[in-house]
Amino acid sequence: MSQTIKPAAPDNGAARAMLYGPVADQMVEVEDLLREQMRSQFPEVDEMVRYGCLLGGKRLRPALLLLAGQAVGELSRDHIVLGAVVEMIHTATLIHDDVLDGAEMRRHLATVNSRWDNAASVLLGDFLFTHAFYLASTTDSTFACRTIGQTTNIVCEGELRQKCNRGDLSLAEDDYLQIINAKTAALVECSCQLGAHCAGGDLQTVARLARYGADLGAAFQIADDLLDVVGDPSTVGKTLGTDLEQRIATLPLIHAMTSASDSERERLEGALAAGGAIAEEALESSLARHQSIDFARAKANGFASRAREQLNGLPDSPALQVLIGLTEFVVQRSH
Repeated sequence: MSQTIKPAAPDNGAARAMLYGPVADQMVEVEDLLREQMRSQFPEVDEMVRYGCLLGGKRLRPALLLLAGQAVGELSRDHIVLGAVVEMIHTATLIHDDVLDGAEMRRHLATVNSRWDNAASVLLGDFLFTHAFYLASTTDSTFACRTIGQTTNIVCEGELRQKCNRGDLSLAEDDYLQIINAKTAALVECSCQLGAHCAGGDLQTVARLARYGADLGAAFQIADDLLDVVGDPSTVGKTLGTDLEQRIATLPLIHAMTSASDSERERLEGALAAGGAIAEEALESSLARHQSIDFARAKANGFASRAREQLNGLPDSPALQVLIGLTEFVVQRSH
């Protein structure tokens, strides 16, 4: 039976149960495979690799891969393997991100660069990337290997673009959206696409679930950028304010800069260059004056709504209901 989608908003406290519900058994298999694969015969390396496994958080990407598969067909061993693969790639990007941002905390744990050093973090991220590609090759699916390789390249390109645009406070909104679509949304899109493809979905259904993932990923990243500005560190569980310190122009700042007069923009740029409390106060004042937080929230909600529309017409199932609920969760979360 097909249906028109109506969202039901989950609360953050129920996020894990809501996310894993229909695929709980398969998520246990993914977790077991991650623990099995993220090991080394050398004790000093093994400690770092196993520690890195803890930094992935909610396992959103493998869960999406499984849910997309279950929404259109039957799950197989390939879904378990590819779920572990996308989580390894995601974890690798987080570890590298923490080096770039100088972050000290993630998921209420010390980052790898904080606990060890930057060199260890870069090498650990490389270890996870290469092992993920090896694990993907064990599925004998050229589509999966090709899609994962292409997606990882897009993610790295997006990170490079963000690095090259640091300090550019005149970054256009379209450029910002291109960057987040590459560095965040692409892997979410890949997860949904692989899940649907490996479950035997037809080309149109696979494409729709891929678009669902792309829009969901964009909504997630905008919400994450908002948390960096307005989040509570004790709840979010990671170092906040890194975007401001690194002079990364995210959507709230882009909107404020675009809305400001020439003189206000000049004052804000000077305050941000000064850093510290001066920068924070000036940014807070400008964001409030131009309602830039509300603007960014509305943009995130728009992407979430677009994602939800891609699910219209899919047969009703517990997996579909979770995919619907996720379009609310990613924009309402507090961590």
